Amino acid sequence: MELKIEAKNLDIRKSWQEKIEEERNRLIRHYANFVLHLRVTIEATPGYKEGGHEIRLVASVPNDTVAVKRWGENVRSLLTESFDVLNKQLKEIVKKKQKHKSDKIASAIVNGQSSGTVRKIVPAESYGFIVTHDQLDVFFHANSLKDVALDDLTEGDNVLFSMEEGDKGLQATWVRLGAA
Repeated sequence: MELKIEAKNLDIRKSWQEKIEEERNRLIRHYANFVLHLRVTIEATPGYKEGGHEIRLVASVPNDTVAVKRWGENVRSLLTESFDVLNKQLKEIVKKKQKHKSDKIASAIVNGQSSGTVRKIVPAESYGFIVTHDQLDVFFHANSLKDVALDDLTEGDNVLFSMEEGDKGLQATWVRLGAA
């Protein structure tokens, strides 16, 4: 995660820097490879009615940006509050993405039979992958093939199959050649 810290009308204190690093590490632990960029801005704002400082956090995540803004006197407590709010917002985004993905998977599984295209075959290991029309990646093993041998399949072949949620994701329970 790329981190940028900006200070406006003040100098960054070591304790603030340490707090930001601590919170950044917590974000990395909870949202590894999800938060791409984080910008933290601390600004002295003595003219504001709410207090003497403004904290702005802007986090870039895939297909979205999350922003948090807080005002007050104590910068360290504002940082804690801002990062707590950011964590809650990121948690909601991840939850929505997971729900959307699970809804897509559930609708594909409920239909019983799906169709797709053989994306990749690994003959030495006796498995391959099918990509559905919804862009779901489905694993299949040679044991799941019906009326066709692994050697007779080629990448790009249309197949019919049934799938279920396995330990590592979607997997085909059976696979047959589909209509061309």
